[in-house]
Amino acid sequence: MSLDPRIREIVERAAAREGFELVHVELMGGRSKILRIYIDKPGGVTADDCAQMSNRVGLILDVEDLIPNRYILEVASPGLDRGLYKPEDYERFAGNPAHIRLSEPMDGRRNFHGTLAGLDREGEPAALLDDEQGQRLRLPLCLILKANIELEP
Repeated sequence: MSLDPRIREIVERAAAREGFELVHVELMGGRSKILRIYIDKPGGVTADDCAQMSNRVGLILDVEDLIPNRYILEVASPGLDRGLYKPEDYERFAGNPAHIRLSEPMDGRRNFHGTLAGLDREGEPAALLDDEQGQRLRLPLCLILKANIELEP
């Protein structure tokens, strides 16, 4: 489901005003919609931080009435298995184990596990991943369907 850019702008402004990094925002569901917001800050976010952000964003969205009908607002930490959404995330979390799933196969595979090695900005931007066999893979960002930091066993 597509997110109205005005909703993203409201959430970004509110997060910045409260001193949070906006990690990701998504609108999901059919009739019953869920607006899910992930925030972070140095040292991590608390339940109080999430409540504070929820109150601020909820009030503004209710006044602006950008989401038709009823919706559920969820504000959370990105968690230990944090999603990678922005190009900068691949640089910021280099050195961490990751799982990347592509929208179409590359070398016959869609799922890749390994250690993030950063971001290649030359030409088409791509995540760099050192796989379990020690090969450095270049995975174009435009093909990445989902990417997460993996918890080490």
